[in-house]
Amino acid sequence: MSTNKITTQKVNFKVFRFNADEDYLPYYEDYYMDVTSGEVVLDILNRIKWDHDGSFSYRRSCRHGICGACAIKVNGRSTLACKESMTDMIELFGNKLTIEPLSIKRVVKDMIIDKGDFWEKHDAIHPYLISDVQEHPEHEHIVTPTEAEELLEADLCIQCGACHYACPVTEINESFLGPAAFAKAYRFEADVRDQSHDERLQELHSEEQGIWDCVKCFECAEVCPKDVNPIDKITKLHQMLFHEGVATSNVATRHAVGFKNSIAKHGLLDEGNLVLYSEGPAIIKHIPVALQMFKKGKIIMPWNMPKSDKLDKIKKLVKSSSTAKF
Repeated sequence: MSTNKITTQKVNFKVFRFNADEDYLPYYEDYYMDVTSGEVVLDILNRIKWDHDGSFSYRRSCRHGICGACAIKVNGRSTLACKESMTDMIELFGNKLTIEPLSIKRVVKDMIIDKGDFWEKHDAIHPYLISDVQEHPEHEHIVTPTEAEELLEADLCIQCGACHYACPVTEINESFLGPAAFAKAYRFEADVRDQSHDERLQELHSEEQGIWDCVKCFECAEVCPKDVNPIDKITKLHQMLFHEGVATSNVATRHAVGFKNSIAKHGLLDEGNLVLYSEGPAIIKHIPVALQMFKKGKIIMPWNMPKSDKLDKIKKLVKSSSTAKF
């Protein structure tokens, strides 16, 4: 017999409200509710609609963390409402919680957003196997357990959009495909049955929308409710570009090569030389920033550049881990 006691806490919910058909500006409405330790965020959304305001709108479906429909933000953190425990939310943020849609600028009504941009970018990476399949095959195309493991659980993505709308690059660069699309692209790039590796990688390599614009903030990994870890898949795609010989010389690829060379040479990052190596003559436009960095000690003159006291070990690690030809 369970001895767990149900506890109750009073919480102030500040809830985003907006109806694109009627409202000129969005607003926030306060709801004060007693929350039990057994509830999840979706229970709160249901209670607001059922007990306080029937016009409150949000998406929900499976309630089992599978469909991804109920993704919203709590105190600015993307989350799956049906999976997130209210006890955890209160422990993390306290008794004042702000509930908002994944993207305020794409709101249709309350928590419901127009995910058209998400699906367009999802479709842009050709999220399906491309292979010449015989109409009447004589045997199956067997995928070994080892080959299946190379997917790194990228196939667990439920397209909830949590990582997409948490990504700072997606917010400011509308051409950027976003972490969910890249994770899905990796799922098929890593599949041994797919025969369109080069074509897909060529599209991912494009400078404005491709994977080189990722700023490595790890926000996508933090918010993913299925632990897909999109940043890991983006890194794998970077490596594939070099392995497959698709990567061409541009600012982004030279930045990756310069980073590796700096660590191999010094055991430390030479930030000033990294920019010079990446951008070449175009570095002149960064002179004002460079002067500020120099004052802060972020740029060190080449003759003063220190070296790690464990440089020999670092060189061995770089050599053993560098499997791609730069």
